[in-house]
Amino acid sequence: MKLIWQFSIPLVLGNLFQQMYNMVDTVIVGRYLGLSALTSVSSTTSITFLIIGFCLGTCTGLAVPVAQKFGAKSYSEMRKFVMNAAYLAIFLAVIMTIVTCALCGSILTWMKTPDQFYQGAYDYLFVIFLGIPFTFLYNVVAGVIRSLGDSKTPFYFLVLSAVMNIFLDMLFIIVFKLGTAGAGWATILSQAISGVLCFRYMKKKYDILKTNHQERRLDMHYIKTLFTMAVPMGLQFSITAIGSIMLQSANNALGTACVAAFTAAMRIKMFFMCPFESLGMAMATYSGQNYGAGKPERIWMGVKASALMMIVYWAFTFCVLMFGARTFALLFVDASELEILKNTELFLHISVSFFPVLGLLCILRYTIQGVGYTNLAMLSGVSEMIARILVSLLAVPAFGYLAVCFGDPTAWIFADAFLIPAFIYVYRRILRMKKN
Repeated sequence: MKLIWQFSIPLVLGNLFQQMYNMVDTVIVGRYLGLSALTSVSSTTSITFLIIGFCLGTCTGLAVPVAQKFGAKSYSEMRKFVMNAAYLAIFLAVIMTIVTCALCGSILTWMKTPDQFYQGAYDYLFVIFLGIPFTFLYNVVAGVIRSLGDSKTPFYFLVLSAVMNIFLDMLFIIVFKLGTAGAGWATILSQAISGVLCFRYMKKKYDILKTNHQERRLDMHYIKTLFTMAVPMGLQFSITAIGSIMLQSANNALGTACVAAFTAAMRIKMFFMCPFESLGMAMATYSGQNYGAGKPERIWMGVKASALMMIVYWAFTFCVLMFGARTFALLFVDASELEILKNTELFLHISVSFFPVLGLLCILRYTIQGVGYTNLAMLSGVSEMIARILVSLLAVPAFGYLAVCFGDPTAWIFADAFLIPAFIYVYRRILRMKKN
């Protein structure tokens, strides 16, 4: 528990800072550009999660073999994986940037974005897509550093990025008056600077990563291994996001008040969800290293310790959001918007009640990913997608915004129903592998 706690704290704080500057984007846009601009940015939340989520999942997958080889003390193999991960990341980043920027307008049309919000949404989303290479840069470098057991350094650079983002938001939106695009430029420039500095630090600090000519060669064997690890993890995020897009599209049809409430609630929810995601990321590295070191019994110990920490955090969060949900909502909307505040509060009350289900989902999914069974993790994402689509198509037309509030909890339950037996299968299998 102590090891996971110490490793996960910088991850938690880093994710909180990341969510903080996402919230700052929303607050500044809402306060200085108005409700229409806020709705324009918020209408892109699910598609941003679809694309950027694929990037984040892919980067996490690229780090899995690195953690495994580090745990096995196979340092030359580890360095080969690091170099080939860089080559694969560059290729994927270029392809994704070209494709998403070219299809940006079509994506918003497919999502049935209302005409009055279309231009603001396009300006913001196009800039975010332009920054995909910087998303890959920071997250691949951070993933490699975490695989070596250092979760503090990526946190420091993430703090730097968050602070820069706040100042750039104010500069581009308030001073330069770039509108919703200004929020996008602030995000990608702050991430670019953070990524470059993090990369320079890694090259200078970690002698264990210094490669020779042979280790720097492009090797299709390593590329194939990395691809089969990374892409399913990226697809897991994207598949999950497809369900979220369906849910958001269904919510968009309910009117501006529901869209604004959904946006504010999602920002607040994502902030409080960070520790669950961070605990899962810690378990990915922890399980990967112990799998590589041939100590599978420690993985089960880690799952139990993480579950206990998750329950303690949920008890705290439950009290905070049950009594303070409306107060947090006031960060995004004016006190006179009573319907939006009420809907935001309802969404948060329902979501926080199911947080233990989400916490278990994160712990089991990332643990399974850490030992290399990324396809199973991806299938859990399919379970989430199916649940959200069913809610969007069947429940939202019948029950309206209340069904939207139950969309995510339903998806978490579906995912856990798959992940619990999947983890039992994986754990028993790696125990048998050790005995053999």
